[in-house]
Amino acid sequence: MKKYIAEMLGTMVLVLMGCGSAVFAGSVSGTVGAGVGTIGVALAFGLSVVAMAYTIGRISGCHINPAITLGVFLSGRMNKKDAGMYMLFQIIGAVIGSLILYLLVFSGTHGGPTETGANSFADGMMLQAFIAEAVFTFIFVLVVLGSTDEKEGAGNFAGLAIGLTLVLVHIVCIPITGTSVNPVRSIGPALFEGGKALSQLWLFIIAPFVGAALSAAVWKFLSSRD
Repeated sequence: MKKYIAEMLGTMVLVLMGCGSAVFAGSVSGTVGAGVGTIGVALAFGLSVVAMAYTIGRISGCHINPAITLGVFLSGRMNKKDAGMYMLFQIIGAVIGSLILYLLVFSGTHGGPTETGANSFADGMMLQAFIAEAVFTFIFVLVVLGSTDEKEGAGNFAGLAIGLTLVLVHIVCIPITGTSVNPVRSIGPALFEGGKALSQLWLFIIAPFVGAALSAAVWKFLSSRD
């Protein structure tokens, strides 16, 4: 149970800090202390992963993302029960993080372009969004699998490599979809956003899972000694 709770807390922090940066400071603004822009939001997500990796990594491995959990499971590094429980508690953590953001927004003001940090894509851009989410999740999960490999991974630097990769992914993908590459990061905000975010949520679940499955297959090939 400790590792499930760790996943819940880590996911809560990721959603709260990452989506919170977009909600409260995502817009470029003339106000001192506000307006972090794309780079700032990207750093918030990446640094959240780094912080949690070195906090709960020894307990749960710090997946805090069902796409990573799927990739790890398909790579043969965890069993079906743990994979399912990880995903369940990741959803709970994302909802808690989104609830905190919701309470903060509606008990005061916010300076960003969004009230929840929900993902979306423009009309007619579904294919672009699907490709982006699948490809960038593939890259992200591949880095996770490679850097955490028991024999040839990055060891204590794995958390840093993973977090910085998430920063890179966000820099490119934010203008396209707001960047998910993490189904629960999309589920939590969409539940509070409703409307368009909920109607498009399927893409931000399926595309990352497709990318994660591909990365698991590629990593098994690359790491095979046959």
